[in-house]
Amino acid sequence: MPVTENKSRSTIRLPEWLKRDVLLNEESRRVHSLIHEFNLNTVCQSARCPNRNECFSNNTATFMILGNTCTRGCTFCDVPKGKPQNLPDTEEPANVAHAAKMLGLNHIVITSVNRDDLKDQGSAHFAETIKKIRKILPEATIEVLTPDFRGDKECIKTVINGNPDIYNHNIETVPRLYREVRPGAIYSRSLELIKYVKETNSEIITKSGLMLGLGEHTDEIIETIKDLHLYKCDYLTLGQYMQPSRDSYPIYRYLEPSEFEELKLIGLKIGFKKVFSGPLVRSSYHAKEFHND
Repeated sequence: MPVTENKSRSTIRLPEWLKRDVLLNEESRRVHSLIHEFNLNTVCQSARCPNRNECFSNNTATFMILGNTCTRGCTFCDVPKGKPQNLPDTEEPANVAHAAKMLGLNHIVITSVNRDDLKDQGSAHFAETIKKIRKILPEATIEVLTPDFRGDKECIKTVINGNPDIYNHNIETVPRLYREVRPGAIYSRSLELIKYVKETNSEIITKSGLMLGLGEHTDEIIETIKDLHLYKCDYLTLGQYMQPSRDSYPIYRYLEPSEFEELKLIGLKIGFKKVFSGPLVRSSYHAKEFHND
């Protein structure tokens, strides 16, 4: 496979297939305005997603609840880290629901920062947000992208009992790189979470994803994909890691689009119901189309 590799792990040139040229337009400005009006956060902005202007232009956004400060220190992520200064905003679940209605959404993705400082780690806030959306948009599909809740089954079950349509928890990378990329997370714990969701409510679709280009080898990717399928993951997303800031974990290489296509075929052959694989794929990118396809 052809590879654009960063052997020195310094800054390397962005390949053409990863360059975005989607400018702000009337619709994207409207999304920005609604987010500001309802005092909401989006992972699109906080994590500097390269697709944010495209998604905003299409009246879509991934709502990030529980504040904008994460208690974990994942080195790939640009969300602010530290000790959150505030308790969860009790108005936030209703605000997310109202914003989703005003945007005309029928597939809503809710994620959050880690809140290890809270007794329930924010799980009840997830459930309440689902409840508020169901009340206002009963026909909408709701997808949650949650932290690992440190493996606490009561917290995970609280979200499950909120009855989301899709439960996403990203494995993010191969086990060898966890200590560097996901300090505070445990590979087996993330796998067990996915399995627990499916075993607790088989009607919920389970989903997970990996970032590629962090230094993993192809055989490690395939083994991780096999693990996810073994632990009852239905949907798989594979995308290119793009270093969000100079202080973030360095990019090792850019995979060619053909590599993503090969991995998609491997995932489907292993047995996933759906695989969304490509350089610009993110766990919530085109989530509605991915689910409905």
